[in-house]
Amino acid sequence: MSERIDHDRRFPRALADVAKAEFDYGEEGEGVDFEPYDGFLTAEDTTDWLRHWTGNHQLEGDAYRVFGQDGTGGYAAVWYARAGRPLTEQPVVFLGSEGERGVVAGNLSDFLWVLADGFGPMEAALQEEREPNPDADLTALAERHATTRRRPALEIVAEARAEFAAFSDDLDALCR
Repeated sequence: MSERIDHDRRFPRALADVAKAEFDYGEEGEGVDFEPYDGFLTAEDTTDWLRHWTGNHQLEGDAYRVFGQDGTGGYAAVWYARAGRPLTEQPVVFLGSEGERGVVAGNLSDFLWVLADGFGPMEAALQEEREPNPDADLTALAERHATTRRRPALEIVAEARAEFAAFSDDLDALCR
């Protein structure tokens, strides 16, 4: 975790637009299981959730900005892992309701391209063999907001996992 957490809780315009998008889970779960919020979970609720998720009641949730969930209650969050960098330059992670976890993208811009390629946070973090299913509306959204070049979702996820390879181990160290 970073030494200095940016306490800015302003919801980025890109995430506000994602919150307006429709995500189709599909008849057999072949779609995207993602319910974006129209604002971040409160700091108090984030801390409460993190304490229960880890069993460590000494933790504060200030390193995370939760902005959506899947159907089981797993969270998508921006994780403050890069000291002194703005929210949009922080990685996006998934923290499942049953302890699943994974890095989804290295920054908010890349996350938009992951969505455009048909992957929600849970699918990107946990379904390595999933085939891309590009979405025209989410592609247009990414084209409006992204500051990084378009790349395949699986490439973005692999790059982020490599950069933050200790993410899962670091979370395990917080658990009681």
